[in-house]
Amino acid sequence: MRYFARFDDGEVVRWAFRGLLIGAVGVLALDLRDLAETNGWSSPEAALTAPEPVLPPAVQTNAPTPSADPREFVTADEARLRQPMAFTLGAGGVMTAEGSIEPGSAARFAAEIEQRGEYVKTVSLNSPGGALDDAMAMAETVRELGIATVVADGALCASSCPLFFAGGKTRSAGEKAAIGVHQFYAATLSETAPEQAMADAQATTARISRHLSEMGIDPALWLHALDTPPRALYYLSPDELAEYKLVTKVSSVASK
Repeated sequence: MRYFARFDDGEVVRWAFRGLLIGAVGVLALDLRDLAETNGWSSPEAALTAPEPVLPPAVQTNAPTPSADPREFVTADEARLRQPMAFTLGAGGVMTAEGSIEPGSAARFAAEIEQRGEYVKTVSLNSPGGALDDAMAMAETVRELGIATVVADGALCASSCPLFFAGGKTRSAGEKAAIGVHQFYAATLSETAPEQAMADAQATTARISRHLSEMGIDPALWLHALDTPPRALYYLSPDELAEYKLVTKVSSVASK
């Protein structure tokens, strides 16, 4: 008691209050950590660095006929598909377009066509998709030149890739090709007002619908994309590919 008597009562109370405050902050931090782990919260930086699955799961729908799920047939190298799209001209005038569609892919494709366009008869696609604008720009290029497009057996054409595929004067897909769509999203950390985000989304949807229509494809195809979350895919069945006129024929196309 003589030891504690040396301290001012007010000082003791202040130190006790500080201790309680530190303890409360510690408990709150632990609770927030548990909530983050439970709900899968992450920082924007972590969300950007986490790789998107090259083969997302098939979306679950309440439709009588569920979306097809041809992932078991895909033989593509996932590491290669994550790389920027590369263009390689092979035998028979077939140019392979493989990898992710990134901003600048359309410009590189145009440069390749300018150099080798007279030899290119078909573009064979194998891509998880990516930038919408570049996909549609490449589609316009192949349509102007009357080039065919193909998704071979074992290949993937997902997300924005079908918009590129749509540009082919003739379009064919292997029976074991995987062609899928999902909602588009902005891969950016910048914040946009809700009303502006809504306007941008509607404008983009209109552009995609117009693009499909101009390519001779039923824009109703994109309704499956609007129904499907970005981390899943709606894999189009052979019947749907023909119904929406995304392909002019569905046949066995040899894998690359």
